[in-house]
Amino acid sequence: MNEPDVSLRWDADPIHFGRSFVQSEAFKALFQEGMELVEETAAYLDGDGREDSRLLSRHGTLTYASESMRLTTRLMQIASWLLVQRAVAEGEITPDQAQAEKNRVRLGSLELVSEAADLHALPGRLRDLIALSVRLHARILHLDHLLSEASAQAVARDNPVALQHRRLEEAFAGAE
Repeated sequence: MNEPDVSLRWDADPIHFGRSFVQSEAFKALFQEGMELVEETAAYLDGDGREDSRLLSRHGTLTYASESMRLTTRLMQIASWLLVQRAVAEGEITPDQAQAEKNRVRLGSLELVSEAADLHALPGRLRDLIALSVRLHARILHLDHLLSEASAQAVARDNPVALQHRRLEEAFAGAE
């Protein structure tokens, strides 16, 4: 019985997750999903959402305004991240330039500040859009973490001092 040759080549270049992911069909679908959610949210907030907000109590109107601002901020962070990753995929910028952009436009943490009862009083369509954006944001935070890990591992192989510098930046980035 012949076994396949599965010899390891230590001199071979590793597959870079970030480069392969941003050129994949999965990324294209994620990009499409994100941009459609941005458009759908903008259409709702500029159209039916205005009418829906007029039917709310004063407190409900305040919650609506707060959560719609958080929603649009979250979606702009998502869109920025997606556009930067697409620019890498299309060769418009390098992964290093993408990392510099990442430091300028940070993905915020997942947070809903309003109480659950206040959120429940919001129009159903706004709640749906918030839920969709939170799920998409969580997926992108996870992908961003994977991309950062892959980048850090590549840096560690090439330059251990740069790795320590990067770890310090990441540690102090959360303190801001």
